[in-house]
Amino acid sequence: MKTERFKRNQAIINGETSLGIEFGSTRIKAVLIDQHYQTIASGSYEWENRLEDGFWTYNLVDIITGLQTAYGEMKREVERTYGTTIRNVGSIGFSAMMHGYMAFDHTGELLVPFRTWRNSTTGEAAKKLTETFQFNIPERWSIAHLYQAILNEEKHLPRIDYLTTLAGYIHWLLTGKKALGIGDASGMFPIDETTQNYNEAMMKQFDELIADKGYPWQLKEILPKVYSAGEQAGELTEVGAKILDRSGNLQPGIPICPPEGDAGTGMVATNSVRKRTGNVSVGTSVFAMIVLEKELSKVYPEIDLVTTPSGSPVAMVHANNCSSDLNAWLGLFREFSEAMGQEVDTNKLFEVMLNKALEADPDGGGLLSYGYFSGENITGFEKGRPLFVRSPESQFNLANFMRTHLFTAFGALKVGMDILTKEENVAIDSILAHGGLFKTPLVGQKIVAAAMNTPVSVMATAGEGGAWGMAILASYLMNKEENESLEDFLDKKVFAEVNGQEIYPDQVDVEGFEAFIERYKKGLMIEHAAVEHFS
Repeated sequence: MKTERFKRNQAIINGETSLGIEFGSTRIKAVLIDQHYQTIASGSYEWENRLEDGFWTYNLVDIITGLQTAYGEMKREVERTYGTTIRNVGSIGFSAMMHGYMAFDHTGELLVPFRTWRNSTTGEAAKKLTETFQFNIPERWSIAHLYQAILNEEKHLPRIDYLTTLAGYIHWLLTGKKALGIGDASGMFPIDETTQNYNEAMMKQFDELIADKGYPWQLKEILPKVYSAGEQAGELTEVGAKILDRSGNLQPGIPICPPEGDAGTGMVATNSVRKRTGNVSVGTSVFAMIVLEKELSKVYPEIDLVTTPSGSPVAMVHANNCSSDLNAWLGLFREFSEAMGQEVDTNKLFEVMLNKALEADPDGGGLLSYGYFSGENITGFEKGRPLFVRSPESQFNLANFMRTHLFTAFGALKVGMDILTKEENVAIDSILAHGGLFKTPLVGQKIVAAAMNTPVSVMATAGEGGAWGMAILASYLMNKEENESLEDFLDKKVFAEVNGQEIYPDQVDVEGFEAFIERYKKGLMIEHAAVEHFS
């Protein structure tokens, strides 16, 4: 009987694997999966954005170094575990943080440093475009970045030949194709559901809006071509293979699926691409994606309308801030432990501290926190100032402190989700959650279930995250049957035997979160004062 190790070794040799590489906000991760969608090996690279000249950015050197390091670590794990060198892969896909602004001239030169989704400097442009299109254009979207640059009369604009996202840039670099998956494209410019392409009427409106500037381009000329899941969007070039694999072992010609955004890979990784399903993705930022049955009744600035990787409409609530402040506080507790002569394992630290929240008062004991490391669009902040507040009457103890910081990590998200559930009566059958927070069992699920007042599941695959989801999209390109939808591929093949732990909302937790969120909303003036005072 052939062992599992032997089967995987053969899959690697025969090129029956799929590779997903995702550029997250704090980590670049490469995941190689077999034909049964199981992870064979992975590699990663830690990185952080920088605030330079008023913009959050990552530089090109870090982008390429991270790509090569993550792939190289994965490759070495394959060699150690299976005694095989990767020379071929069945299919590859690249994903990254959505939105942002990467503008290039005709020579491929990046005209200004990459402006990430985290920048909240496009308020004027977003407001004007929302009014023009009668469609919500968030500050993060690429078109808002472009129009704000136009309003600011930036000098690079006449030289633009190509505008894309980070995932689109990586795909272009390694394939030579200016392509983008429809999910990622829907965070650049509005998508027409009927044509599965950019909205033609809105593109015409934009061109008319800037006609007096006399730029030598029209919008459709500088945006990437839109592809849906399952389509081939290029293949790995000889140059691309050398960039990705510095050892030179990887061969060119590998099919590449459409590059996607982290929202799309999160939907795939949690099997939430069908209507009435949703997912919550937790990291530096947090977003909830709900696949809609019908259009919303009106435009909401707190709600993005994007798509699944196969083009179905999705309501997206995106908060810029989630885990950064919580991680900073846990770092402080680590320093305290080390100062006391106690070395603390990171996983143990998170487990102990997060579980303290389960011992807390339902509403967090009257404590209040805003983990705004950066601006927060949903609550109207251009700049971030982390803030922790208590009154003499607050119940200040460790359990309430941790519960409050978990609550506030989802505070802005809760404000947006209430619009969908309480004002639009959007039906949600289930929420699937993924991200590092859910590696600690139970706690994160209970908090999210309380915030959403909906059952929340975490699957065994949730820890793999978006890179695994991207590998699944690459596998779909290679392994789908004729006319097999992405929804059916996920249900019947990828997740057919995957078990998830579902937690229903506890009414006491729901009421506690509601009490906290009322305090959160009332206290926003305190946060505004903090931003003004420290600016």
